[in-house]
Amino acid sequence: MLRGRDIKRYGYEFADLWLIHTHNGLKEKGLERIKIEDYPAIKKHLDSYYFELEKRADKGDTIYNLRNCAYMDDFSKPKIVWAETMRIHKNSNERFPRFAFEDTEHYYTDKTCFFAVGKNIKFLVAYLNSKVGKYLCSQYVSILDDGGYLMQKKYLQEIPIPQIDGFVINKIELLFSQVLDKKINNIVSSKAETEIDNTIYQLFNFDYSEIQFVDFQ
Repeated sequence: MLRGRDIKRYGYEFADLWLIHTHNGLKEKGLERIKIEDYPAIKKHLDSYYFELEKRADKGDTIYNLRNCAYMDDFSKPKIVWAETMRIHKNSNERFPRFAFEDTEHYYTDKTCFFAVGKNIKFLVAYLNSKVGKYLCSQYVSILDDGGYLMQKKYLQEIPIPQIDGFVINKIELLFSQVLDKKINNIVSSKAETEIDNTIYQLFNFDYSEIQFVDFQ
């Protein structure tokens, strides 16, 4: 399981927290619910909380199953993951904003995270983490009283994304892969990130003064 605090720029740090996902199936897709009898060790663990489970209002077909989740299979798709609230940490290498890419079938998120699936996920992660993305987040996202940013869908979906061709998407996704690889291996990725910034500046046809303006926000 990933929490908001685990999400970094481009990637994440798994904190060895786990979720027992005894899902209720997806009947419209022919996916059967988890049968707890097939997992006796987990059933034994859950039975120690039997009376609490029995009182739940959001049970599935049995007390052991989670309630229906229409988007359950989206967790298994490549996705953007980000924290519900973000702050600018002045004394940290983790700059604002912090959008991560997650492409395994193993990670779920708690209530302090959001995630999105769709097309061109790698491009979107690079775009949102860029200096243009930072500026647009500061303009469209609601700022909390303590200076944090409330990164909810209703704000992020208003951020403009230019119409671009496949060549540029491929270029940015290639740079994205370089950044992610370097971050995984604890190598400085500033050169590749600067190339992403410059490519996105070109998409908007920014002149020198406009680039300087965005750079120093």
